Amino acid sequence: MATVVVLIPARFGSSRFPGKPLAKISGVSMIQRVFKNCQDAGFKTAVVTDNDEIESHVKSFGGVVVRVDDDVPSGSERIALAYQRFFQEDKVDLVINVQGDEPLLKGDVLKELAQFHLKSNYPISTLLRERESQEEDFKNPNVVKAVWSSSSKQCLYFSRQSLPYDRDGNKNYSWYQHIGVYSYRPQALLDFVKLPVSRHEDLEKLEQLRALDNGYSIGAILTKQKLIGVDVPEDIKKVEGALL
Repeated sequence: MATVVVLIPARFGSSRFPGKPLAKISGVSMIQRVFKNCQDAGFKTAVVTDNDEIESHVKSFGGVVVRVDDDVPSGSERIALAYQRFFQEDKVDLVINVQGDEPLLKGDVLKELAQFHLKSNYPISTLLRERESQEEDFKNPNVVKAVWSSSSKQCLYFSRQSLPYDRDGNKNYSWYQHIGVYSYRPQALLDFVKLPVSRHEDLEKLEQLRALDNGYSIGAILTKQKLIGVDVPEDIKKVEGALL
């Protein structure tokens, strides 16, 4: 039976929302919601943090937490260090990186992603949601678009721009929103974080482009679940509204 571990990076410091993992959503902290939802997938789940308050809080609700106090540039590096130090001897088949600010992501979606990834040859897999080009988010640079092949299930590119581009300018068509959940084969994760920032990653400020620039293929499946990531305090009300 395959061994899958879900790791949730959680930092206290945030320029737009300090203490975000501990923010309450209808009376329950965001990190508790994320942890419990991931745990529902039936996989080994742990929060990865460098903060005493977050560590104490996760333990208070019975969650699993591991400390990685190193000064690293991104959550991917923190996840890679956590895997190496705490889980590498478990003969893990997949490491799934779930952002600590996705309180609506359900365990069933993670199970589907893992099942797809285990049956494929992709070193990295992720999630997409189909949207319509008439929606405002299509022009929002903070909503990342994926150019994806529905036949091969492979992501060809990611961008903040409105892709694909309709040259005729008169069609309503579907596009794919990228959901920032990554499933890695362990060696791919360890190799990925050693790579320098790539050209397209630097231009778009999208870490997944480092993988594409270095020849890694990224597979993806579609999910119909509507997710609301929490970037600023105002997003809490949006999530609470979705929970009603």
